[in-house]
Amino acid sequence: MAIHVALLRGINVGGNRKVAMSDLRGFLAKLGLAEPRTLLQSGNVVFGSDARAGELERLLETEAEKRLGLRTEFFVRSAQEWRDAIAGNPFREAAASDPSHLVVMFLKKAPDAKSVMALQASITGPEVVRSEGRQAYIVYPAGIGDSRLTASVIDRMLGIRGTGRNWNTVLKLGALAQA
Repeated sequence: MAIHVALLRGINVGGNRKVAMSDLRGFLAKLGLAEPRTLLQSGNVVFGSDARAGELERLLETEAEKRLGLRTEFFVRSAQEWRDAIAGNPFREAAASDPSHLVVMFLKKAPDAKSVMALQASITGPEVVRSEGRQAYIVYPAGIGDSRLTASVIDRMLGIRGTGRNWNTVLKLGALAQA
């Protein structure tokens, strides 16, 4: 059985789409997913399954709407894909010196080079973006809260939906997936 990491987009943010992590774990267990474990309150879960990540995304999105009344997107990576995402980080210095301002945006699919270049060209602040596979890595040196480089801008420019997690959370989920 393979270990997977799943991220839910936009839950428990600003009081919207509230989901208790105990409900999320129970939901995953009822679907037959092994040992679901959550991290924080923002929709981060690790579990075991023999299904592939793409199949799991579709299953979780469909069943969450049916069973929980929750319409959201799930971004699923195998434990190996998660390790690869960590290893693929092009911003090693930011990861070491300011990990809370380094965000990994997990995407539904890999963006094309033209879209990534258009996103990079559109940045008006100090942010820096690099793409590697189905991840975009973003450094927010002046902070995330006031940045104009929002998830909706990234989605629009890349033409792909995603959800972001800061580097600290990425590493904690990696450790949870290894446990």
